[in-house]
Amino acid sequence: MMDIHKILKQLPHRYPFVMVDRVLELEKGARIKALKNVTINEPFFMGHFPRHPVMPGVLMLEAMAQAAALLAFDTMGVTTDATTVYYLAGIDSARFKRPVEPGDQLIMDVTVVRNKGGIFKFKGVSCVGENIACEAELMCTMRTIVPV
Repeated sequence: MMDIHKILKQLPHRYPFVMVDRVLELEKGARIKALKNVTINEPFFMGHFPRHPVMPGVLMLEAMAQAAALLAFDTMGVTTDATTVYYLAGIDSARFKRPVEPGDQLIMDVTVVRNKGGIFKFKGVSCVGENIACEAELMCTMRTIVPV
């Protein structure tokens, strides 16, 4: 549905912080299903943890937030530019159910719970195979910035 080239046109993130490799499904205003290929080459694995590499929970949340941003941009019909930033404004009820390791494919399923005044609330569930790795409620908002 959306490859890395289209993702990079929407998200301001770049390596090593792009956490969405592909969008598998997208229902405008409703939900997105995206994936992150987790490889041993990820820079965070050098220190988290060297003998048993595990993807940090905060990066699982960031991956869901980036998928949520792609859904919000599509919902609003917006293409980001140098004056637009989409911020993660809050995280509630975050739970980590299983470790995510090199070789895993993290599938993020994010749905819109509410969109009021440009502030979106999402419910995100990330899985590896059929097993839930992480779930959380995310709040995000878009802001205009003045370039320096």
